[in-house]
Amino acid sequence: MVSSLEARDDRQARHPRGVAGVTAAYNAGAMRILIANDDGYLAPGLTALAQAMQGLGEIDVVAPEQNASGTSNALTLNRPLSVFVAQGSAQQGFRVVSGTPSDSVHVALTGLLPQRPDLVVTGINQGANMGDDTLYSGTVAAAMEGYLFGIPAIAFSQVDKGWQHLDAAARLARALVQQLLQQGLPEAPFLLNVNIPNRADADTLPRRITRLGRRHASEPVIRQVSPRGETIYWIGPAGDAREAGEGTDFHATARAAVSITPLQVDLTDHAALPAWRGRLERPGPLEGGA
Repeated sequence: MVSSLEARDDRQARHPRGVAGVTAAYNAGAMRILIANDDGYLAPGLTALAQAMQGLGEIDVVAPEQNASGTSNALTLNRPLSVFVAQGSAQQGFRVVSGTPSDSVHVALTGLLPQRPDLVVTGINQGANMGDDTLYSGTVAAAMEGYLFGIPAIAFSQVDKGWQHLDAAARLARALVQQLLQQGLPEAPFLLNVNIPNRADADTLPRRITRLGRRHASEPVIRQVSPRGETIYWIGPAGDAREAGEGTDFHATARAAVSITPLQVDLTDHAALPAWRGRLERPGPLEGGA
């Protein structure tokens, strides 16, 4: 597997409908919403999110076959992917991909769906995706895949694991999406990362626009011995929050608010460019005259 950021050409064009077109589609009942996750197609959070989006438009669910938490933006390039349609009562009609969260959205957008969606929503994840977690999160990566194709995208997560008060988180997800559609979407595609406290009143909690906090380094790996006598390693737990001051996602959720963080993909350290030019650039003309 490789990062989908490494394997991608330039596809971040504006949505072909345009902002007015998406709003008109919603008002006319012609919205198309793609839903994915990283916990796998059987996860309660996916079913809850799909049910919450009902009535807002035409729904397509395309999700990984297995739990793929922590796979970030990985695309599967070393084997073919298969797709089947789920038959379970709660997952009836879900399309299931034998790959990663990014695979699921990528396949959906590049050949599986007959029409391009107007919005991508992912989750509802079991556990927070805050601070440094977003770099590893399959939930955020699935939403990012839509964003990289020029489609507005929102990733939803519950702060704690266990699916407690999932119904309230689903109500919050619907209310937020509905509000955005009724207000009219921003001019450019966006990527929002939403973290929801596990509370029965989650849909009525304050909402805060936040920045990502930071965590301490992860705990050490857990070393064990397999039944065959081989030493094996488990990745250790995530570190505690170390930058969790006012304005961060950690701060908001710790104070019973829904955290909404706008994300971007550009990893360039723009402030450091002049210093690095002074250190490492070599003067001289470029081929082609540019």
